[in-house]
Amino acid sequence: MIKFDVQLVQKADLQALQEISRQTFFDTFGAVNSDEDMNQYLEVNLSLDQLTEELNNPSTSFFFTKSNNEILAYLKLNEAEAQTEKREVPSIEIERIYVRKEYQNRGVGQFLLDFSFQLTKDKKMKLIWLGVWEHNVSAIRFYERNQFQLFGKHSFILGSDEQTDLLMELHLD
Repeated sequence: MIKFDVQLVQKADLQALQEISRQTFFDTFGAVNSDEDMNQYLEVNLSLDQLTEELNNPSTSFFFTKSNNEILAYLKLNEAEAQTEKREVPSIEIERIYVRKEYQNRGVGQFLLDFSFQLTKDKKMKLIWLGVWEHNVSAIRFYERNQFQLFGKHSFILGSDEQTDLLMELHLD
């Protein structure tokens, strides 16, 4: 069994954050989107400038999951105005949870999700939510197994392609 560690991403980790962000996004969605749309998304949304802006936002946190000092996955959490949708109650949004292809189905995603639940509780919040692409069936099933429920939809722009994310939430006790 792999032992996982969580590390808060710092400015000095920016290159590593960009590398895992681009690689995992491409691995997840590259085969089902046009090269043009993928390249535009990677160059704009996962540029060093964009990631720096997100990292500097006090309402956004990035975390690496590591094992033996190797980055296996990363997580992006948003609070308050950094969230992609306005919520009526204080909540945490999981905007990104990406695991390197070779570490999928080995407990890394569940580890990050459990970490997110604990962080939400530690901040005295009772709602955690996320958006997941409507065609990412394995991710939707994963969140459903963890008791997330559908509450809406929103648009996600990938290059020139407007796609639909399902919005899912979980109320924590």
